[in-house]
Amino acid sequence: MFKIDRFKKAALIFGLDRAIIYTAAARIVQALGGVVTILFVARYLSEVEQGFYYTFGSIVAIQIFFELGLNGIITQYVAHEASHLQWNNDLLDGESKYRSRLASLLHFSVKWYLWFAFLLFLTLITVGFFFFTRYGPGSGLVYWQAPWLLLAVATGISLLVSPLMAFIEGLGRVREIARIRLLQQVVVLGIVWAGLLFGGKLFASGIGNLAGTILLVGIILFGKYRRVLLNIWRETIIEKVHYRREIFPYQWKIALSWISGYFIFQLFNPVIFATEGAVVAGQMGMTLAVLNGILSLSLAWITTKVPLFSGLIARKEYAKLDGIFNSTLKQSAFINFAALAFLGMIIFLLKHNDLEIGGRNIGNRFLDYFPLACMMIPIFLNQFVAAWATYLRCHKQEPFLINSLVGGILCSLSTVLLGRYFGVTGVTVGYCMISLSMFPWSYKIYREKKAEWHAAAPSRISKNTIRGVS
Repeated sequence: MFKIDRFKKAALIFGLDRAIIYTAAARIVQALGGVVTILFVARYLSEVEQGFYYTFGSIVAIQIFFELGLNGIITQYVAHEASHLQWNNDLLDGESKYRSRLASLLHFSVKWYLWFAFLLFLTLITVGFFFFTRYGPGSGLVYWQAPWLLLAVATGISLLVSPLMAFIEGLGRVREIARIRLLQQVVVLGIVWAGLLFGGKLFASGIGNLAGTILLVGIILFGKYRRVLLNIWRETIIEKVHYRREIFPYQWKIALSWISGYFIFQLFNPVIFATEGAVVAGQMGMTLAVLNGILSLSLAWITTKVPLFSGLIARKEYAKLDGIFNSTLKQSAFINFAALAFLGMIIFLLKHNDLEIGGRNIGNRFLDYFPLACMMIPIFLNQFVAAWATYLRCHKQEPFLINSLVGGILCSLSTVLLGRYFGVTGVTVGYCMISLSMFPWSYKIYREKKAEWHAAAPSRISKNTIRGVS
């Protein structure tokens, strides 16, 4: 009993619930799995192949241009409509108006992603073959063509499935989706490791991603969510969410912000690949993989609360909203800082002791200390900026548009120009300075918009529980 009480107390201090535990577990598996993957990559791929491996991921990230932030919007809009409905044995009961609007959201999501998944596949094939043919090493040194084709197929199918997962999450099934994501992460990592171990080399990433996507498809088609989605799909649409009037005025701002994010985070590897070669790009890629894993882990405390935040906003329960958000932000910031400190210690030990696996130095696969520190500082700051942006976006608004565009433009110019003349040091220093200078602006947006929107719609205190959120 004493141990159980201590666990409950710790869970209360760190803001843990089942949704966060599953999501955090998935992120921890991703982070620890990323470390193990690093060992496999270092052992079974050459330094040049490592550069291809991580640059694959940076180019695949152009799916941002096709998703256009719609996954997050789907979750928020579904949560707003579902907050007026009640669950009854996997069926939603309540006013037909809200059931109808949910059905229209589902129809719209499926049609949108069907077209854009196909367009993404064609774009990846074209861009990938052009880039690696032009900037890759000599012919025959690395076999990347078929692995790239496989990864493009897996990415296209994954984009097609993603709105269904976002929709289910918006219905309040955060815990269940987090559990599925955890299972998917384990399967993907296991297959990637097996692929590298048995000589699959660059094929490993595509095979792993395809297997993970097939797993999601199977769960949706043969699990309980098939019934939930079919019932919503078959709902008679008497009132719908109008894309042009309701979603587009919000989405285009989100889309530009997400696209700016691509130029901030995903431009590093391709630029370094083109200017300094595959080896240094591999160091940047491996470092970014771990840092992004840390940010993804700590943001789990925030992202799992999106349906909750959206429901509270829909009911104008702002006092409760701010109380939950403030405590959650403190908890997530602590996790972020602790993880970054631990990473710095591990990399120091690897480099200081010249740890080798299969005759290959592991520490040398990461960035040197100074550029590493220049990447860590923005990761910590981004924890706060991403949390503030999530909070405000749950209001169906995007006040960070100009901020994101300016950041994207500055980081793009900095990465290209400083990367060309000063290499990886110039890229990382430029990114760090831009992040530091823009942080106060981000906080100002958060404070002002929160005060403005909540003053325009006075808070309402309610004793109702949050339905469907676990």
